[in-house]
Amino acid sequence: MEITSVERQRRGSAFAELHEGPGAFVVPNPWDAGTARLLAGLGFRALATTSGGLAHRLGRRDGARRVDRDETLHNVREVVAATELPVSADLENGFGDAPEDAADAVRAVALAGAVGGSIEDATGRDDDPIYGFDHAVQRIAAASEAARELPFPFTLTARAENFLHGRADLDDTIRRLRAFEQAGADVLYAPALPDAAAIRAVCAAVTKPVNVLAVGAARELSVPGLAELGVRRVSLGSTLSRAALSAVVHSARQIAEHGTLPDQAGVLSGAEIDAVLGNT
Repeated sequence: MEITSVERQRRGSAFAELHEGPGAFVVPNPWDAGTARLLAGLGFRALATTSGGLAHRLGRRDGARRVDRDETLHNVREVVAATELPVSADLENGFGDAPEDAADAVRAVALAGAVGGSIEDATGRDDDPIYGFDHAVQRIAAASEAARELPFPFTLTARAENFLHGRADLDDTIRRLRAFEQAGADVLYAPALPDAAAIRAVCAAVTKPVNVLAVGAARELSVPGLAELGVRRVSLGSTLSRAALSAVVHSARQIAEHGTLPDQAGVLSGAEIDAVLGNT
C-alpha cells in the first residue's frame, strides 16, 4: 500500500504529539502484519518494529547483526501497510559504522513509510561493543540532519546502549544522551537501566522525552509509576515476540515429549482473533 504525502504528514504529526505529554504511553513492537493489526485492534496508538522479533521470525540469532537493511525495510513496509498507526523503526546501528550510514538508514526507512526511527551507539562487535563518544554523537547528528530534511515530521530516537552491553556506567550514559539531545535527537533512550533511581536521573538530566525498555527495573513499575519518574514512552522490545514463541515452545514440547495435546485454556478462538484483527 502506497503511503501518500498527506498520510505521512498525519502519521508523523500524530507520533510526535504522543510525546508531548503529560503521562507516558506504551509503544508495542509487532514483528509482522498480523501482529501489527492485533495491536492496533487492542487500541494502541503507535507501533515500533523490533529487530529481535524480526530476527526470531527469520530463525536467526538476535543481536548479531544477522538481519540486513533490505530485510528490515521489507518488514517496516509490511508493518506500515497493515494499519493506519504511526510506525517507528528499529534501525539498530544504521547498518554501518559511518555517520552517513545512519543518515541513509533514516532516509530509507522514511521512504518505507515509517515516521520515526532509532539509532543506537552499539557497534554489533563483541570485542568493541560501543562506539566512541565523539563518533557516536556524529552519527546521531547525521541522522538528525537527514530527519530534518524530510517533508514530514520524523521522530528520531537516539539510544545509549551501555547497560545492554555490560557497561554499567550511568555517568557516561547520561553524558551520551545529553550530547545526542544537542545533536538533534527527539527522544532519548537508554535500555536496561538498573533501577528507578537511574531512570529518574536520566529523565532529570535531559529536556527531550525519555523512552525506557520494559525489562528489569522498568518492568517492575507500572506505566503511571514510570511517568512519575519522568518517562514519556515505554517500549516492549522483543517481549511480545518472545512471549508468543514461548507459548509455541511450551505447547510443542508437551506434544513431543509427553504425547499429550496442549491445554486450550486461555487460547483464543479463530473468531475471537478475527474480531481483534477487525476481520468481518
